[in-house]
Amino acid sequence: MGHMNLPKQNVSPQSPQRRSILGLLGMVVFVGMGEHMSERFLPLYLQELVQASTAILAIGLLAGMDDLLSALYSFPGGYLSDRLGTKRALLFFNVLSMLGYATVILIRSWWAVLVGAALFISWSAISLPATMALLAKVVPMNRRTMGVSALALVRRLPKMLGPVAGGACIAVWGVEQGVRNAFIAALILAFIAAILQQRLISDDVKETRTPEANPLRLWREMPQGLRDLLWSDILVRFCERIPDAFVVIWATRHVMRPVSELTFGWLSAVENITAVLVYLPVAYMADRFGKKPFVLITFAFFSLFPLILLHAQSFAPLTAAFVLRGLKEFGEPTRKALIMDWAPEGRKAALFGLYYLIRDVFVAFAAFGGALLWRISPELNLKVAFGFGVLGTLWFAWKGRDCVSPGKINR
Repeated sequence: MGHMNLPKQNVSPQSPQRRSILGLLGMVVFVGMGEHMSERFLPLYLQELVQASTAILAIGLLAGMDDLLSALYSFPGGYLSDRLGTKRALLFFNVLSMLGYATVILIRSWWAVLVGAALFISWSAISLPATMALLAKVVPMNRRTMGVSALALVRRLPKMLGPVAGGACIAVWGVEQGVRNAFIAALILAFIAAILQQRLISDDVKETRTPEANPLRLWREMPQGLRDLLWSDILVRFCERIPDAFVVIWATRHVMRPVSELTFGWLSAVENITAVLVYLPVAYMADRFGKKPFVLITFAFFSLFPLILLHAQSFAPLTAAFVLRGLKEFGEPTRKALIMDWAPEGRKAALFGLYYLIRDVFVAFAAFGGALLWRISPELNLKVAFGFGVLGTLWFAWKGRDCVSPGKINR
């Protein structure tokens, strides 16, 4: 594989590629900070707006819509990244997110939350294919896991600080006003991110191949190894999404000794700190010893989280559960790097978008089903999630494989 390494690139600190990466990282921090200090507490906000029985369905609808619309945005996001370039595509979706924040701020209604969410989740959907395609251009194949892990570390900063800031807003102003104030902060941060992005990201960061707008044609270009990863990922994401929207309710309302919203914010920080600590060591090993074992371990951690959460009834076991939830990120950068390896050159952004389109359309049904399972029994919700995780892990253990060099991929 030594002959397949890309030549060392002479990228000066002021080069368009370096400036574009800095612009993307800045957007990740500012937009992510606003997102995680506001969106994370939307289930509690919905409970304040409507009756309890209706709130459960609204929360399930919100979670399912998040997955479904993220999926629907992913493919056009990848296409726009190839067609318009990173700068224009990200600006368009960043403006949509700001409109979504403004909707929630100005209109006090559960339907405004759903309308706003349909807009502000769009930025996350486009950022992944655009960012991964840009990284693929400047990072050699044998260092991609480390590159994706470095990006993941930057993403973790707002994930660590955002929930704590959001929980503090609720502690000071109460659930309803606290969440609304968090959305005001998110709007301001998104505006700052848009200015930063316009100044740093270059106009010429786009694919040279003609963009493909037909997902069926793109599907035929997807290698079999990427398809096998996709099917196992779908099952594991069922495990994640079935209980995901209800974790905050389980911890702050349902367990024998509930924790406060601020404490839940700190538990989320513990989760993200755990993930940060394992990123770089795992990336170092995955780039040298193969990616499959680390992705497989990741899927196992995904599967164990709902089982451990089921038996966590107070602060100490909840802390252990959130440490495990952080460990489920053990090989997530490795999985993204594996997608990058399998995707053909000139189609990386589009195939990233297609991958997440297919995955999240399927997984949207898990969020809807999770609400129905929760109404029957919160415990049943967690047990069913665990079962899907086991199935996905076993599938990848059987079918999953590492990518060979690009010249040997069997399409």
